[in-house]
Amino acid sequence: MKHRTAHVLPGFGLSFGITVSGISLMVLVPIGALLLEASGMSPATFIEEAFSERALLAYRLTIGTAFCAAGINAAVGVLIAWTLTRYDFPGKRFLDGIVDLPFALPTAVAGITLATLYSTNGWIGSLFAGWGIKIAFTPIGILLAMVFTGMPFVIRSVQPVLEEFDPAHEEAAASLGAKPATVFRRVILPGLLPAILTGFSLAMARGLGEYGSVIFIAGNLPYQTEVSSLLIVAQLEEYDYFGATAIAVVMLVVSFLLLLLLNLAGRILPSTEEK
Repeated sequence: MKHRTAHVLPGFGLSFGITVSGISLMVLVPIGALLLEASGMSPATFIEEAFSERALLAYRLTIGTAFCAAGINAAVGVLIAWTLTRYDFPGKRFLDGIVDLPFALPTAVAGITLATLYSTNGWIGSLFAGWGIKIAFTPIGILLAMVFTGMPFVIRSVQPVLEEFDPAHEEAAASLGAKPATVFRRVILPGLLPAILTGFSLAMARGLGEYGSVIFIAGNLPYQTEVSSLLIVAQLEEYDYFGATAIAVVMLVVSFLLLLLLNLAGRILPSTEEK
């Protein structure tokens, strides 16, 4: 006589209903409302609003800085995850907990703090100002804010993979004469690539939609330091709902394509490793 396995969660019907309802209310309904609003525009109006000079410059700044910030996070995040996973040192638990601070800290607080520190009269910004380098209220400040908010995504994506990685593979490669750089490149890195790619995509997606931490350090100058999220808010404040909707739809499509491409790449990578 077979015994039925006890399930902690409710049956499939109830669980599936809650899942579909939750996703619909949190994701599908807002996106549907946005697309419905956009459908009220003629193609000519949509193109005019979505691809104006001001909007194009905002797209370029937002996508460019988000991509660069995600790249920095991918490189530095792997190093931090490696240090937290492979070494024991005083204050390790405290440092590991600090990694999640950007998740808990209100983005407006982060933006004010960064703007204060990196302005020309701030503690850090004044040091660079002596060399003629301005950080706050420039694209560099936007990049810095996106790096701050996106770093935990890479670290927390890579850490579990490093913890499960068997050091015996590294020892075997080293015993065969492989140098440390070769061991990392040929043995460790292929196994980390899917996690790095996941962290990269999440960090970039966060950067594309970042608002609170950016507005205080960006300067918000139209055509210069205005990101797309700020432009959407500016359009809403001017009661230009069509303009805000058109820009939001473009950024929605960009974010969706980004996540789709990177998820496809993440699925392809493991099969490539097996070969």
